[in-house]
Amino acid sequence: MIELALLVGAGTLAAGVLAGLGLRALPTVRLQVAALACLSVALPLAAVFLSGWAMFHMGDDVKILAVASAAATAATGAGLLIARSIANRLDRVREAAGALAQGDLASRVPEGGPAELNELATSFNRMAEALERLFDARRELVAWASHDLRTPLASMQAMVEALEDGLGEPERYLPALREQVRTLSALVDDLFELSRIDSEALVLELRDTRLDELVASCVRALEPEADARRIRLSTRIGAPATARCAPEKVERVLFNLLTNALRHTPSDGAVAVSLDAANGTVRIAVEDTGDGLTPDAAQRMFERFWRGDRARSGGGAGLGLAIARGLVEAQGGRIWAESPAGGGARVCFTLPGV
Repeated sequence: MIELALLVGAGTLAAGVLAGLGLRALPTVRLQVAALACLSVALPLAAVFLSGWAMFHMGDDVKILAVASAAATAATGAGLLIARSIANRLDRVREAAGALAQGDLASRVPEGGPAELNELATSFNRMAEALERLFDARRELVAWASHDLRTPLASMQAMVEALEDGLGEPERYLPALREQVRTLSALVDDLFELSRIDSEALVLELRDTRLDELVASCVRALEPEADARRIRLSTRIGAPATARCAPEKVERVLFNLLTNALRHTPSDGAVAVSLDAANGTVRIAVEDTGDGLTPDAAQRMFERFWRGDRARSGGGAGLGLAIARGLVEAQGGRIWAESPAGGGARVCFTLPGV
C-alpha cells in the first residue's frame, strides 16, 4: 500500500506540473482560471479513484467516491465563480482601455475588489487622468501658441506693407520689427528646448560652478525690470556654494523663475532669492509676495503646456516652468513649489553640490 501511495502521489504531482504548464497556452484569463479550477479537482479525484480501486476489497469505494464527488463539485463551482469575477473586472479594464484608445479621455474603470485588481484599476485611472490633462494642455497650447505667433506676425506684416507702400520710414519701423522678431525667436527657442527635453536629446556640459556668483549676476540683470515695476529685488546668500551643473542652464532656470515671480508680484512688493548648501546639495529658492499658490497650481505649475492664470500670463505659451523642471532634473536635481506661511509663493530647486 505504501508503494502504491507513493506511486499515485508522484504521478499526480507530475501530471499537475505538466498540465499547469499547458494551461499557459490558453488564450484568455477566464479559460486559464476555469481550467485551473477543473485541474485542481480532477487530479485529487483521479488519485482518490486509484486509491478506491486499491481499497475495493474493503468496501469503502462508494464512500470515497461520494466524498470526492461532493468536494470536486464544490471546488469546481468556487473556481468558476472566482474566474467569472476576475474575468468581469478585466473585461471592464479592457473596455475602458478600448474607449480610451478611441478618444474617450473620460473613460474610467470602477475601483474595488481584490487588492491586485483594485491597484490595476487605480493605476489605469491615474494614467487616464494624466492623458486627459496632457491632451487638454496640448489643445490649449495650440490656441495660445497660435495667438502668440499670429499677433507679432500680423504686426510685422502691417509694417512691411507700410514700408512697401511708402507710408513710413525704415528708421521708424525697424526697431519694432526687431522686437517682434525677438518675440518670435524666444517662442520658437522655448518650443525647441522643450522638444529636446522630452526626447532626452539634451546635451549638458557639467562643471563645477560658483552659484553665488551666478545668482548675483542674474539678479543684477533683472534689477532694471524690477525697478520699473517698483518691486524690491534682493538676495540672501550665505556661504559661497559650488555645484556640479551646466551654468548656462541654471542661469536660464533662475531667469525663468525670477521673471515669473516679477510678473505675479504687485507694485511695492518684493522678490527674494536665497542660496544655501547642506548635505552635499545646493538649494536655490525664489520667493515673492504675490497672491500665492492654489493647491492645484502648486501641483501642476511645472506640467508641460499648463498655464494657470490666463489673465496674468503676460503672453507666451506658458513653457518657462516646464522647461525649468526639465533642465533641473537633467542635472540631477529637483524642483518644487510651496506656499510660505506669510503668503506669496516660493519655488525651490536643488543641484548636486561639490
